[in-house]
Amino acid sequence: MINKEEYINKAEQSFYKTYNRFPVIFDHGQGVNLYDSEGQEYLDFGAGIAVMALGYNDPDFSKAVKDQVDKLLHTSNLFYNQPSIEAGEKLLKVSQMDRVFFTNSGTEAVEGALKIAKRYAYNKGMAPDYEIIAMKHSFHGRSLGALSVTGNDHYQEPFYPLIPNIKFAEFNNLDSVKELVNEKTCAVLMETIQGEGGIYPADDEFIKGVRKLCDDHDMLLMLDEIQCGMGRSGDMFAWQGYGVKPDVMTVAKALGNGVPVGAFLACGKAATAMVPGDHGTTYGGNPLVCAAASKVLDLFEEKKLVDHVKEIGAYLAEKTAGLVDKYDAVVESRGKGLIQGLELSIPVAPIVKNALIEQKLVLISAGSNIIRFVPPLVIEKSDVDEMIIRLEKAIESSLQ
Repeated sequence: MINKEEYINKAEQSFYKTYNRFPVIFDHGQGVNLYDSEGQEYLDFGAGIAVMALGYNDPDFSKAVKDQVDKLLHTSNLFYNQPSIEAGEKLLKVSQMDRVFFTNSGTEAVEGALKIAKRYAYNKGMAPDYEIIAMKHSFHGRSLGALSVTGNDHYQEPFYPLIPNIKFAEFNNLDSVKELVNEKTCAVLMETIQGEGGIYPADDEFIKGVRKLCDDHDMLLMLDEIQCGMGRSGDMFAWQGYGVKPDVMTVAKALGNGVPVGAFLACGKAATAMVPGDHGTTYGGNPLVCAAASKVLDLFEEKKLVDHVKEIGAYLAEKTAGLVDKYDAVVESRGKGLIQGLELSIPVAPIVKNALIEQKLVLISAGSNIIRFVPPLVIEKSDVDEMIIRLEKAIESSLQ
């Protein structure tokens, strides 16, 4: 057994201080549970921030990754490799898109989407001061490009100047989008379900209205499905539940089930916007990460995970709604499938910390007053029941 305090001290001395970590060292996982360096078991409802869709140590997934490690890790994109071709074909099939580019992360996928929008405008002969509309309270990543379209001043201010000509509309307010559209607008970018901004699903009228607005003005609709995609909403991709289709979409997180891989995908007029030399990556789409993504997509189908999410998501919504009735401090429960939020009238940081340390329950927040539920997609009703028991204890402890 390692000396936990010694290791944490080493980390604090070595790592760049951009995180405030909890005093826990996780050592391994099994199913929907994590185990720390002292052997204590934790029920996980954070899934590494919506990443571990299959849970921990899925034997079929682990075997696929191990087999590829023994075979070939990397060749660069100067050559073809079989896992990337297979993963790409499967991802295009479930997303109904035309082209895919594999990246190392969700943030890089957003960067690629932004370049498609700019190249599309350039190809049309638009003036170089073309504009992109993004949403307030959105989150798209921490690189300078992704940060430029993230509608949160707190994240942006230390890093000005950012990419110019980004305008921000109100999510679920179609008129606020219309007011920003002009002859310079080339694209609208938004999350289908806002995650970091508080777990707000797009209204049906809003997302369909934005789609029509983009069609009417020859703009690209770009949907960020990095957190809400890959089955988490109860559809393979959240936009499919609305009956709309984006021109560009981004995906990551659960696509690799812990292996770092993302992608941006495009269809129709956006699929041919960029040409050879416009974009590239050294590691993106290498055989290892694509073998992982390919197996994830296989297991989603074999396990019928999307149907499972619909069932368990409805049960989770029912149970969290009960907390609204039970506690005055719990204001609202909302979300879709297994991306749900519980809004409180008090800060949730003490509750999240108590849940972890005292109740051995892993939770994450979305803003200062919202508890976010993004568990492994393989959870069962019994896991939801146990989570509610532990969460109530954490809430009651914080209210004392």
